[in-house]
Order: sequence, then structure tokens, then C-alpha cells
Amino acid sequence: MIQLSKVLNAFVDENLQQLRTQGLYNEIDSVEGPNGPIITIRGQQLINLSSNNYLGLATNDTLKEVAKKAIDKYGVGAGAVRTINGTLDLHVKLEEKLAEFKGTKAAISYQSGFNCNMAAISAVMDKNDAILSDQLNHASIIDGCRLSKAKIIAYNHSDMNDLREKAKAAKESGLYNKIMVITDGVFSMDGDIAKLPEIVEIAKEFDLITYVDDAHGSGVTGKGKGTVKHFGLQNEIDFQIGTLSKAIGVVGGYVAGKQNVIDWLKVRSRPFLFSTALPPADVAAITEAVQMIMDSTELHDRLWENGDYLKAGLQKLGFNIGHSETPITPCIIGDETLTQQFSKRLIEEGVYAKSIVFPTVPKGTGRVRNMPTAAHTKEMLDDALAIYEKVGKELDIIK
Repeated sequence: MIQLSKVLNAFVDENLQQLRTQGLYNEIDSVEGPNGPIITIRGQQLINLSSNNYLGLATNDTLKEVAKKAIDKYGVGAGAVRTINGTLDLHVKLEEKLAEFKGTKAAISYQSGFNCNMAAISAVMDKNDAILSDQLNHASIIDGCRLSKAKIIAYNHSDMNDLREKAKAAKESGLYNKIMVITDGVFSMDGDIAKLPEIVEIAKEFDLITYVDDAHGSGVTGKGKGTVKHFGLQNEIDFQIGTLSKAIGVVGGYVAGKQNVIDWLKVRSRPFLFSTALPPADVAAITEAVQMIMDSTELHDRLWENGDYLKAGLQKLGFNIGHSETPITPCIIGDETLTQQFSKRLIEEGVYAKSIVFPTVPKGTGRVRNMPTAAHTKEMLDDALAIYEKVGKELDIIK
């Protein structure tokens, strides 16, 4: 029998019990089959409103065929890190396509969107610098900032007066060699969009490096081209970050920007230098997915149509959906235990909408986040709304 440290055992058991008591322990469900608009969990078919598969591309037949062909030609793995001999011609084509997609001179791909923020921030910023970071930025941005050892100055969420004041103070202090402002393009928990035109204006005023993580914007905003393109600011943003696992439907991440910036990341960003390259099947499928988004807005338009439909339905029922500006639609419940209970009942009735509680969101703002996709039908959404009404009234969340 394996004997664990008594100190470790006590720490883990005590804290797990505390999370369960507070309604903060997350049970992980296993999906039996593809992650589409309908999923199967423990043999039960559920309308899936918790996926980031915005355009339905994760299960797209064309992408599956492209991936299979790439495996036949290249094998299942890249075989090395990019800087040795893990850079396949597929990677080069992908990065050229990503640069075209984002309207930049160059791009670099990584193994995940999380890796992008760990890689890019710490490759450019250090202990002699400062980072102005939106208070609701994604955990990967927060961790990337910490890794850089730069001074982190949080500004109130999308509060441009607070950003200007803190940028001015940081600049006039003379303490920092470089100052960067970092924001999500679309904030994943509330669905609101960053005020990029104002951020760029402040950045120009105080000579700030601009950094936008558009994980939930690429494929969704700007007719699919992303939040930076939505505002026509592709020539004003130094770093455009995105994932390849959400609207793109596969896995990985990228940074797009000027050629010299990307060249620097290729020689100084540690996940690029020390982690095996993305597998060929994924790279081929990603490239095809990006081309599909560039060629047609059909999936993008259907996503927004479904998002608007679900949002209007939930609001009419009386749910608090916050101030979302995108298809991301939270139902904000507040109390963590009630949020968990609400999610559990939705699942029992046939809707998979996962509860999101602290530490993913602040305490007292527990929610069920709905992520409609281009693959949902109106009938699926109507069925989901009926279940929301039933459970919401049962738990006295709506009248």
C-alpha cells in the first residue's frame, strides 16, 4: 500500500471537504462520444450548452478527413520541438494562414492558448517592467504576468478612467523600462467586449505595449476575424493572442504580430523552445478550419442568430443574463450552492449547462454559462428554454 505524507493527506482532505461544504467542489463529467450540440453523459443524452465549440467545427466532417490524410502522410506526432526538427511544412503553412487571418505580418503557434500567455508575456516583460491588467482577465494572463516578474497593476474591469490614471502614474514614476496593457478581447464569464479603441488611445498617449487575448473572439467577433479586426485595429495592437480550440475547433494557440516580435518569440519563448510541436493532424485541421472561416461567414452568422435567440428567451423568462455582447450568455444566480443545485437539476432534465463558481468567478457571482453554437437547432434551444423555465421556477430563481 502506498503511504502518502501525513501532512499532505491532512492538507488535501481538509481542503477538499471545505470545498464540498461551500459548494465549490467541481465534479468532472465524462462525455461519451463527440462534443457536439447533443452529448451523452452516463448514458443520458443532453442538449449541450457548455462547449466552446462555437462554430461546430470540432466535429466537422471535412476537418476529420483532412486530419486523417495528414496522419497518413506525416504520422501522429511532430517528433521534436520546433527549434530542432519538429517544424513541419504544415506548421509553416498554418502560421502563414494565421497571419493572413489576423491581418498581421507573422504568427507563431503554440500547444495551447494557456501556453501563449505563459510564453509571450514572459518573453517580453521582466522585473524592470510593469503590466496594466484588466481585473477580469483570464487565469492564463494572470499566470503569464506572474511568471514575467513584472509589476502587476490591475485596473477596474473595462474602466478606462482607471486605466488612464494608472497608466499615467506608472509612466510618470520613471520606475519601469516598459509598460504593457493586457486585456481579453471577449471576457469569457460575462460575454462583454473590451473597449479596444479607448485602450489603444491610452496606449498611444503613454507609449504602452498593447496585448489582446482574443480566445473567445476569434471566429466569433469581427465577422469571424476577431475583436481586433472588429474595431479595425490590426495595425495598432502589438500582440494578438488566440486559441485554436474554441471556434477553430481543434487545439493549440497562436500569437500574431509584427515580424520582429514573432522572430523574438521563436528564440525566447520557453513553451516554443522546450515543448514538442503540435501534431500534424491537428495542424492540418486547424489550417483548413481557418480557411473555412475566412471563406464564409455562414457559421459565424448562425452562431450569432442562435446566441441572440437563446439570450432573448432567457431574458424573457426573467433570468439575470448580465451585460453580454456576444453569444456567451450567463445566467447569474449568485449563491454558489444554489448555482450548483440549479446546474444539477438542468442536467437531470436534459440540459448540460455547467455551474461556474469561485475561483473562476468572484464569490457571490455563481452562474450557469450558456454557450450556444452554430450547430444547435431552434428546436434544441426551445427545448432548453422550456427546461430552464421549469427548473428556474422550481428553485424560485424566476417567478
